[in-house]
Amino acid sequence: MERIPVYQPRLTGNIQRYVNECLSSGWISSRGEFISRFENAFAEYVGASAAASVSNGTVALHLVLEALGIGPGDEVIVPSFTYIASVNTILQTGATPVFVDSLEETLQVDPQSIAAAITPRTKAVMVVHLYGHPCDMDAVTRLCEEHRLLLVEDCAEAFGTRWKGRHVGTFGDAATFSFFGNKTITTGEGGMVLARDDSVMERCRRLKSQGVSPVREYWHDMLAFNYRMTNIQAAIGLSQIEMAAEILRDKLQLAQRYRDGLQGLPLRTHDPVGDVTHSYWMCSVILDDPKERDSLRQRLAENGIETRPFFPPAHLMPHCRAEVDLPVAENIGSRGINLPSFPDLVEEQISRICDAIKSFYR
Repeated sequence: MERIPVYQPRLTGNIQRYVNECLSSGWISSRGEFISRFENAFAEYVGASAAASVSNGTVALHLVLEALGIGPGDEVIVPSFTYIASVNTILQTGATPVFVDSLEETLQVDPQSIAAAITPRTKAVMVVHLYGHPCDMDAVTRLCEEHRLLLVEDCAEAFGTRWKGRHVGTFGDAATFSFFGNKTITTGEGGMVLARDDSVMERCRRLKSQGVSPVREYWHDMLAFNYRMTNIQAAIGLSQIEMAAEILRDKLQLAQRYRDGLQGLPLRTHDPVGDVTHSYWMCSVILDDPKERDSLRQRLAENGIETRPFFPPAHLMPHCRAEVDLPVAENIGSRGINLPSFPDLVEEQISRICDAIKSFYR
């Protein structure tokens, strides 16, 4: 039986030609023309003034938190229902993550929970556009403006996601994207940083490259990091940007096929709510009964179909456990499954997945 993975990237288009250009030129490390070409193409696509490439999405988060001056004594509000990198990077700066709840319908952070968590020590709010659906950016930006808080957008899972026509990542003081191998566009590993303020962007560029002086060769005047992307990664990324529209179109069609194929079952698909563009990084289902989640995943695995469970809430993790009451995060974390979500799934595979789920409930 052919195995159906949760994800596999579309590696067509100009990818081989661009990578071969890197090899033939000898520019395979963190210098070369594809770095700036990819950064410029990405910024243009999302509607930002500039973008800075980095080695992965996690260091992108750490970089912007450092560039914004977040550190010991600061509190950063973050949804508990998120991938752990959102929280780990806050801890790595010495700041304290303050966990808040999410909304049942969209799976995104609850603005009312954010409002209730603000204290005199709060310096920033980190929102996470989870699984491809945007957060309520009207409510979140209003809160941050009222309380003079920094806003960081974790867009690791949200390339192609829009709130009222505007691409996520362009609302906050800084934003980050991931290009891991299972992301909508990929560079294998890799990430991107956006910043509203030019000085913050310049600080990100210096911090990611060992804090080298812009005016003096091999002079380093700040404690910094090596978070640079390679030219080969950027070459892959540029080819992916060129295919972005068709990849997003095919993922949207995939989500609709799941929606049609799973009607009438005791579960719901993760559908867009409001004036938004859901990019469907993952096509997800949320079961009515959490006790059925693991059994359904096991049945699908027996049929050669790989799935992923939703993220467990971060406030339950041993290294950052917090005694807070976040009922929605705990509930949806126990009920969700990510189905195979790559754009090259064919009709026969989609039918096989839907039939296996329907068979489970018969």
